[in-house]
Amino acid sequence: MLLGHKKQIISSIQSLITKNFPEIKIEILLEKPKIQAHGDISTNIAMRISKMAKTNPQKVATLLVSDLLIDNNLSKIINKIEIAGPGFINFYLSKNAIFEVIPSIEKKEILYGYNNNTNKKILIEYVSANPTGPLHVGHARQAAIGDAICKLYKALGWKVFKEFYYNDAGNQINNLALSVQKIAKGNNIVNYAVDDNDLYKGDYISDIANDFINRKSVQINESNQVIASGNIDSLSDIKNFAVAYLRREQDLDLKSFGTIFDNYYLESSLYTSGKVSEVVKEIDNNGYSYEKDGAVWLRTTDLNTGDDKDRVMRKSTGEYTYFLPDVAYHKTKWDRGFHYAINIQGSDHHGTIARVRAGLQALNIGIPKEYPSYVLHKMVKIVRNGEEVKVSKRAGNYVTMHDIVEWVGRDAARYFLIQRRSDTEFIFDIDLAISKSEDNPVFYIQYAYARINSVINKANVNNKEIYKADLSLLNSTEELSLIKKLSEFPETVYQSATELSPHNLAFWLRDFAYDCHAWYNSNQIISEQLDIKLSRLRLGKATLQILKDGLEILGISAPDRM
Repeated sequence: MLLGHKKQIISSIQSLITKNFPEIKIEILLEKPKIQAHGDISTNIAMRISKMAKTNPQKVATLLVSDLLIDNNLSKIINKIEIAGPGFINFYLSKNAIFEVIPSIEKKEILYGYNNNTNKKILIEYVSANPTGPLHVGHARQAAIGDAICKLYKALGWKVFKEFYYNDAGNQINNLALSVQKIAKGNNIVNYAVDDNDLYKGDYISDIANDFINRKSVQINESNQVIASGNIDSLSDIKNFAVAYLRREQDLDLKSFGTIFDNYYLESSLYTSGKVSEVVKEIDNNGYSYEKDGAVWLRTTDLNTGDDKDRVMRKSTGEYTYFLPDVAYHKTKWDRGFHYAINIQGSDHHGTIARVRAGLQALNIGIPKEYPSYVLHKMVKIVRNGEEVKVSKRAGNYVTMHDIVEWVGRDAARYFLIQRRSDTEFIFDIDLAISKSEDNPVFYIQYAYARINSVINKANVNNKEIYKADLSLLNSTEELSLIKKLSEFPETVYQSATELSPHNLAFWLRDFAYDCHAWYNSNQIISEQLDIKLSRLRLGKATLQILKDGLEILGISAPDRM
């Protein structure tokens, strides 16, 4: 159903509520009935009003429907209105209203369903891995979800900025350097002592050590090259080279996954620029810190962000705790004009949310309490040949992003990592992801695009002829179902963006593909009757456009043939 039609129905109902129940202020909700026979759109407004007005819902529904039936503004788009059950009002669209979606798609082309009338901008941070090892499958899930949310917001007209935050400071970086140094000095990974549990293992550590000894160079970007000194006694030299090496490796994996960021922000820069110490000073000046046991604490319990106890900002040793640079980093987001921000992280970061928000509130610079927004994802269980896969030889103890792309390809990897709610765990079945069957959702969707594209090319008809076709000739059940499904796309995009739930679009595309295949299998597109043939080709081209748009938002290709 087109957005304009929904707005018209809501406007008409609102006018009647104002007329008959002036004292009642209520939001009008419309939804698609679960059973197709119950109409194209339905509302429970009569039942909700009856509770507030303390009257019979059937009576309210009858009152509203009697006036809706004579509403001239609705007569062009509504064919029938019925009262069902305890007071549901069901609307049945006219054929003209149903068919309006196709010219709308043709007119707006790839912008169909998109809203480009906003000047809002948003910073979306995701992946943000420590440069201490290859990216794992959890990072791949972040990349897939993050890219999709970015494209969803772009579809709604937002100015989207994509950022990767490098945690290139702290103990984990020191441990990385120590790990490489041990190998460089001739130690074997398997011979690490018991007290070396914090050191990193995996073949990549040996690779870094060998390149460092051989004085190899790493090109991070066009203007930044790091050359190994080969001095295995210099932990500082090893650290700089190892971080550069892994930054490059992570970047190559992201590019192979189709993920490109607008900016890479270094945690270390927050210290060298003095931004961390500035934040501590501001919090001190605002009275939200105190000293205890030689440490400096943040009064998080006074800031109403949900934390259950105060938190240490600076240890008695003088070191800052890990959440403080996060506060400084998010202040830079706000200072850069990004008053909307989303962080996509693993569920293990849940405990830091209240602390970061508390630190931002303690700055007292007008940042909202719910800033930034978070999408927390759970990990993925990888299954291959019926058995769980836990270890990558290269990484040592986890499956990498590179492994997933190598096993199933970028398209399948993206779809499978998006198709479930972020906060749910799920099984990534490698064998299913590479199968060429309707049980594999990404294959099923792409095949719908390829087979419709193939028949349109085979028809070899001029587009001008197609776009003049008479849509009223489309009368089959499958044709009408497909056209109605097309009209759901804009709202699906909007809902997926505002709810930070790209899995909604993934589900919708799977259902849409079902309607595509049903139409293709039940209707002879290249009919012997020229007028019907042109009408079906016109529907086919609109269908291709929406399939392509939806796949593009999820970062998945739309192959012309399969």
